[in-house]
Amino acid sequence: MIRVLVVDDHPVVRAAVIGLLESTDGVSVVGQAVDGLEAIERADQVKPDVVLMDVTMPNMSGIEATRRMTAERSGASVLMFSAEARLCVVRAAREAGAIGFVTKGCRAREVLRAIYAASEGRSVWPAGA
Repeated sequence: MIRVLVVDDHPVVRAAVIGLLESTDGVSVVGQAVDGLEAIERADQVKPDVVLMDVTMPNMSGIEATRRMTAERSGASVLMFSAEARLCVVRAAREAGAIGFVTKGCRAREVLRAIYAASEGRSVWPAGA
């Protein structure tokens, strides 16, 4: 079972993603957070395999939260999930220690593939990143 923490400041996005993941065999949502600060706290509590992390959030960005999680060696693979797909943002995510990046405009199956890949330690990056 892949344990996923969903991090996004938009309630409707969190609800939709959680609905998708909970209806998928082999995936369990173990928590959710609304910003980077809460994501770090929740990850420490629930020990996810994968953190599906938005980039732009209040209080602490997903990039900074990823940087801190990977520096602390939390054990979770951080997969960035954002509407913001400019190359500089994708590169910042990679430099922060994320294992991959998927856009909110992709199909549900692409998000699931990326989560499975991240859970196995395989990276998922857009072309050219």
